[in-house]
Amino acid sequence: MKTITGLDGLREAAGETLGTSDWHEVTQDDINAFADVTGDHQWIHIDTERAKDTPFGGTIAHGYYTLSLAPRFTEQVMALDGFAFAINYGLNKVRFPAPVPIPSKVRASPKVKEVSDIPGGAQCVFEISFEREGTEKPVCVAESVVRVYES
Repeated sequence: MKTITGLDGLREAAGETLGTSDWHEVTQDDINAFADVTGDHQWIHIDTERAKDTPFGGTIAHGYYTLSLAPRFTEQVMALDGFAFAINYGLNKVRFPAPVPIPSKVRASPKVKEVSDIPGGAQCVFEISFEREGTEKPVCVAESVVRVYES
């Protein structure tokens, strides 16, 4: 776990990959629950019988499910200290270069891509690369924008 303390610590971390999270198993139950919460019941994600006839050989995770694991993985790798609060500001770019067949294990490695000053704090772009166990191609690469504010 890497602890980044204050704006100076954040600036020093620019360009650094902060570590790699633990593996997280993605199950069909997880995907069904995500489909229920989001209303995205596209059959490739939830119809295990029909999905057997696809090139994937079964269901695959929603791309947004994979992306939604970013906070879980980031919190395993890093902590921010010396700030009043941090907020998600958005995403610059998200890509899903490879599918996540069910079941699979995934993990992520966040990198501090850039840090820029804003009134009262800093805006950080974290590049988060998600991988699936047993493959080399990432399953998701996202630029997450976070704003941190000093006390």
